[in-house]
Amino acid sequence: MSTAAAPESRPAPAGRGRRAALRPPFALDPAAALALIAAGGLGVLALWWVSTPAVVGAAGWLTGAGRITGLLAGYAAPVLLLLMARLPPLERGVGADRLARWHAFGGRWLVAAVSVHVLTTVCGYALTDGRGALGEGVEIVLHYPEMIKATLGTLLLLGTGAVSARAARRRLPYEAWYYLHLATYLAVALAFSHQLATGADLGGGPGLAAWYALYSGTAALLGWYRLARPWLLDRRHRLRVAEVRPEGPGVVSLFLTGQRLDELRAEPGQFFRLQFQAPGLRWAANPYSLSAPPHPRFLRFTVKELGGHSAAVATLRPGTPVRAEGPYGAFTARRQRQRRVLLLGAGVGITPLRALFETLPGELTLVQRARRAEDVLFRAELADVARRRGAVVHELLGSREQVGDLGAALAGLVPDLAGHEVYLCGPEALAEEAVLALRAAGVRRGRIHHENFSF
Repeated sequence: MSTAAAPESRPAPAGRGRRAALRPPFALDPAAALALIAAGGLGVLALWWVSTPAVVGAAGWLTGAGRITGLLAGYAAPVLLLLMARLPPLERGVGADRLARWHAFGGRWLVAAVSVHVLTTVCGYALTDGRGALGEGVEIVLHYPEMIKATLGTLLLLGTGAVSARAARRRLPYEAWYYLHLATYLAVALAFSHQLATGADLGGGPGLAAWYALYSGTAALLGWYRLARPWLLDRRHRLRVAEVRPEGPGVVSLFLTGQRLDELRAEPGQFFRLQFQAPGLRWAANPYSLSAPPHPRFLRFTVKELGGHSAAVATLRPGTPVRAEGPYGAFTARRQRQRRVLLLGAGVGITPLRALFETLPGELTLVQRARRAEDVLFRAELADVARRRGAVVHELLGSREQVGDLGAALAGLVPDLAGHEVYLCGPEALAEEAVLALRAAGVRRGRIHHENFSF
């Protein structure tokens, strides 16, 4: 029996038909999301403009720069939290992978804006007061209202930025990075009181009301989508571990059962953040992709040992309660525009492609990249799906040196590669190499749909 089936049976067509009959959930287009963010940024600049009659002298220019960067940093902080608040319209329309990239870029920008804000404000005040920058900085921290809180918030923010840098992020386990990242909530809360106390640009009218609305709205959405909604979904669906099935070296498939699973409206290619109610696992929600089309009675995820959390999944016992957040992600059939599709995956990245391979319409070719034959996942399942629907499966084995130019290798396996739409998922290094190779082979950028697991 194919392991794509439930512990008892294969997916029922009736379940799929019922989900297809439901109205598609609302999804926010990436361009629309960026336009909303940009409009908010322009509104923040307008606050500074209307409250600044003139800028005179070096001290005025420095202080003005400090006020502008302070306002933009104050605006960026809740926006960055909203990008990762797991809002369904953003997750479905923009996609978790792209949201993570936006968040990372915005986080670097926020750290830079805060740094410029601190330096220009201190230097501007120092010129005005006729004292050194260090002495002025001490004076500001110790004697200005809410500045001790603001200093603590700034230090937390800079520290979080440091551990989120790519070099540091790669050395940290996901769990450690996850917990350290929670410090941003405290940093934003500390900075908010400082903005209200010393933010002359906010005034007492519409600007202040908008600031309160932005921060209170962000807190409400975070509370709902990160705390209340997962708790309610847990109460409604009662997910439990049904089976843990070995798939390969360090890889297991996890079957979850529960109630009313069709109401989740999950789609192949999406993922959930799973929080296992077991010792050592209950405080972290890690992302895992569906590795089979969702079924009204079960969900299947395939997990590779990449850290302490994923390694512990293999030891879970049937009956273990699971809190699930999701479904998330825009790596679905909604992106498909061409009939001919290439699915290219490596490592644990094959999991969402496995589900898409069974469900995407059109002429499909799946290429699984692996160093060794024993690292290939779902060989029998993929062959069975390919046979049933007339699709093609290839295994691209060997080291980078053995495979050579990835674009040439793919062109040899996939005739008219440039005419294909591509779903790409795998480790970051492979994804970067593959995008360059596909672009060089003539595949349009808009036809390459990319998801990785670095977020």
